[in-house]
Amino acid sequence: MAKGITQDQVSAAADALVTAGERPTVEKIRARLGTGSPNTVTRMLDTWRGALATRLSQVLELPELPGDVGQAFTEVWRLATTQAGSLAQAALAQEQNALLAAQSALTQERKLWDIALAEAQEVAQSADQARQLAETRLADMQRLVEQQAGQLAELTQQRDTWQRRAEQLDDVFEAHKGSVAAERESQASHVRAVEDRAHAEIDRAREESKILQATLRRQEREASTMAARLERALDSARVAEHRAAEQRTCAKTFEQQLARMDGVPAALLAAQQSLQAALQRETILQAKLDYLAKGNRTPAAVRKRKPRSASGAS
Repeated sequence: MAKGITQDQVSAAADALVTAGERPTVEKIRARLGTGSPNTVTRMLDTWRGALATRLSQVLELPELPGDVGQAFTEVWRLATTQAGSLAQAALAQEQNALLAAQSALTQERKLWDIALAEAQEVAQSADQARQLAETRLADMQRLVEQQAGQLAELTQQRDTWQRRAEQLDDVFEAHKGSVAAERESQASHVRAVEDRAHAEIDRAREESKILQATLRRQEREASTMAARLERALDSARVAEHRAAEQRTCAKTFEQQLARMDGVPAALLAAQQSLQAALQRETILQAKLDYLAKGNRTPAAVRKRKPRSASGAS
């Protein structure tokens, strides 16, 4: 509400408007005064209208006028007052309608402002959250940058150290380059000498291999011959064994006959001598067979055979 407005100011403004031939309204009085709220001006304008009748009645009290003239003036004043009241009510209704429209517009505008304010508060809250998040991220990034800066400084120091080490190694390499070249030449000469000796050894080994191959072939032929001879000896041994078996059978038969016969010691003695001779021949053949088997180096040509004793054959 405006401050400093008074009833006298409103009344004076209304009188000035009436004197100028204009109808006093709330907007015109506010325009003339340059201040004042519509409600305050409306209330003060109603007070001015109520006091206007009293002022006019005081002005119309003319004792010098005749009674008919005063009554006519009174009737004119009443009509003017009634007309003024009607105009004032119409103006008041118009002012009230305008005021209601303004209040409705203000209410609608306030709702819009409230919605806009709520949206702005939400936006501000979101912006504040985004700001906090950005500050957190910024702090994290600053810590990461500081950490990386420390690592970079450490890596830079290590790089400088390795660079100095590389320069030292370059110096050492240049210092030993000549000696390495000489040693390489010496190694090359040694390798050539070793290769020459290796070629000579290979040639000699080839010659020895040829000699060994010839010797091996000769030994294989000898082994084949020995195997054939061993096979023949085995055949002879088998024949002798067969004969010995026959002799043992005969001896057994003779023993059985001698057991049934009495008084024939000469025949028994002859049978025993024949048996002993057969066993001796078997022993001799077995010894020859063992000698032949030991003398042959080819495994496939050796077939061992266990001698059979006289007791096993009986």
